[in-house]
Amino acid sequence: MKNLLTVIWIGLLGLFPALANAEDRPLLTVTLPDRVVEMTADDLAALPVSKFETETIWTEGVQQFLGVRMVDLLAHFDIDEGTLQLTAANDYSITLPVDSFRADGAVLAYERNGAPMTLRSKGPLWLVYPYDSSSDFQTEVIYSNSIWQLDRISLIAE
Repeated sequence: MKNLLTVIWIGLLGLFPALANAEDRPLLTVTLPDRVVEMTADDLAALPVSKFETETIWTEGVQQFLGVRMVDLLAHFDIDEGTLQLTAANDYSITLPVDSFRADGAVLAYERNGAPMTLRSKGPLWLVYPYDSSSDFQTEVIYSNSIWQLDRISLIAE
């Protein structure tokens, strides 16, 4: 009976690969001129971690975000100029100049309130700003740049 259950379990994993290695699935695909890098949750967590609390116009109450600052992600890939295209799971995209990111600004959040974000909760990644920390982060431009369900970033060749 134990062998039969093992065979069934292995068969289910083949049918549902997301169950097999959910932690190994890429959360973010970064496309650079010379390569494409798929980053898992572990890859992102290995970068410098940023954590802050803020209110957003899309949620109720103070939210806690954990992720990597965009300036740290860009430094990781040696990106210091150009334009980025950030794209969500539903193919919504925005473009931002690399020099628009600052050390106290945008965070590529992979956790909200202590839990990974799902598509239903604006994940897997959400570009958020510490909105409460400065009026600089309370503008229509910043709000429109706060893309959620983010799963792709491309450096656009200039």
